[in-house]
Amino acid sequence: MVDKVQENKVSLGGNIWRMAEVDEAWCERVVQAYGVANPIAKLLYIRGVNFADVPNFLQPRLKDWMPDPYELKDMQRAAKRVAEAVMKGEKIAIIGDYDVDGATSTAELVRFLSALDIETVIHIPTREEGYGPNEVAFNEFEAANARLVITIDCGTTAFEVLNNASARGFEIIVLDHHEAEAVLPNVYAVVNPKRIDEENSYKYLEYMSAVGVGFMFLVAVNRLLRQQGFYSQHNEPDLMNLLDLVALGTVCDVVPLRGLNRAYVVQGLKIMAKQQNFGLKQLMRVAKMETAPRAYHLGFILGPRINACGRVGDAALGSRLLFTQDENEAERLALKFDALNGERKDIENYVLLAAIEQVESQTQEYPIVFAYGKDWHQGVIGIVAGKLRERYNLPAFVMSIEGDEVKGSARSVEGVDLGALIIAARENGVITGGGGHMMAAGFSLTEEQIEPFKKFVGEYVLKHIGTEKIVPTLNIDSAVSLMAVNVDFAAELTKLEPYGTENPEPQILLPNVIITRPRIIGSGHVSCFLTSANGAVLLAIAFRCADNEIGQALLSNSGEVYDVVGHIKLDVWQGRQKVQMIINDIMRK
Repeated sequence: MVDKVQENKVSLGGNIWRMAEVDEAWCERVVQAYGVANPIAKLLYIRGVNFADVPNFLQPRLKDWMPDPYELKDMQRAAKRVAEAVMKGEKIAIIGDYDVDGATSTAELVRFLSALDIETVIHIPTREEGYGPNEVAFNEFEAANARLVITIDCGTTAFEVLNNASARGFEIIVLDHHEAEAVLPNVYAVVNPKRIDEENSYKYLEYMSAVGVGFMFLVAVNRLLRQQGFYSQHNEPDLMNLLDLVALGTVCDVVPLRGLNRAYVVQGLKIMAKQQNFGLKQLMRVAKMETAPRAYHLGFILGPRINACGRVGDAALGSRLLFTQDENEAERLALKFDALNGERKDIENYVLLAAIEQVESQTQEYPIVFAYGKDWHQGVIGIVAGKLRERYNLPAFVMSIEGDEVKGSARSVEGVDLGALIIAARENGVITGGGGHMMAAGFSLTEEQIEPFKKFVGEYVLKHIGTEKIVPTLNIDSAVSLMAVNVDFAAELTKLEPYGTENPEPQILLPNVIITRPRIIGSGHVSCFLTSANGAVLLAIAFRCADNEIGQALLSNSGEVYDVVGHIKLDVWQGRQKVQMIINDIMRK
């Protein structure tokens, strides 16, 4: 166990450690009722899983978690209109977004409608055009004679553009999941679980990504088509085959992996393993994925490659890769995405270093990180904002200036709701537009508005979290002796997958270990062995740490005793299983 003194110390990673508390009686009930191992029962308790929901958490099924799609307001109206369009063979236009959620949600609509021989016209706004619907898109649709328009992963707060388009005679259906205001655009339907007037009978629906909302919409449309006899003369699409896209978008949009989202990802990973989607198959090949896909691969291997296209390439190609039925085209696009991802990394590193230099060369008046530059690529400012947030543990705002137009991205810390902040900034006239979630947001403004926006943001954050320096807390799930960490223990932990927001990968404390045989590998990673007094040994690695306090302590090989916290990984290579730890933090005894 971590003693009280250790809990109040600051670790070499700059964190205060907190050991989770559990109800031993509750855990014992779970062990007896469901036959799970005690360590798993404790982790379920820490994650707030209800006793009755344990089976559905460990083996989530869509039929147990998905309610009738009509639970969402305007869903029935929207589904009826699109079903009618399919029955009549109408052309349908789609406006998406350039991130992974936008690409996957656009692709699922296109794949479904294409299977029904419905022609689609697609517009993915470039980063230069900005987020959401715009006049350029509607002019394209008018020229293509597409009057029924679906916006997905955008549109809820696009009042001016959508109201004008409605006045031009477009019928517009908004499928979205971003924060809503009390007033909605004047359109045919707005399906968004975050509508203020939603009753929230199923609270977890609020957590869906756009691709999840889109899947529920397709379930509703498909049901209507079946009821109306459409499939007596047409082949009915298997919606389950779209779940690989739903899983990818859900993981990459960093929404909570609880309830329906968890079921989406668990079932979607099974579909992805079959490699039926040409684009995903080729992307996995160029990324050299040789094992069955897991949530990690979606978030850190596949997602960044798709995002790279939207960041430094052609924004429309992300969705195209995911809906193409031409395997040769899929191969060409996957190779292009892989190359763009390397280019994106170089650009990102340049902007990150410039932002750090700017931040650390100025006195910061407010508890925020605020940086901007005229030569910063818009495609990477979101990633840079996230890294600055991690570095300083403060809300981070990063902007790219191009002419008089400024595009920004922000990442937050607990206690600062960026979605609400951006709405307030827009209402106060210090930005021209924007939107987002609690922890992430995008926005636009003019160069003259930068300083007023900084003042507004600074005072907003100051009001919510104060000036006291925030020392981040590392929440530890369980303390385990080094001797107990074996293949069986690691295999038990995999029952909690997929990991993600609100179901983080367990942080395991290994107390009283000695570091042996450390060495630098790759780009600043440190590999070593953890040993204990009773002779137990475990391979471990700490990533990108050679130049910080954790890495220096590991490399010192001084024989000191440490408490080590990290993730226990079960790796399978050529049929053999092995266990290692990914070190996240250490503390001297």
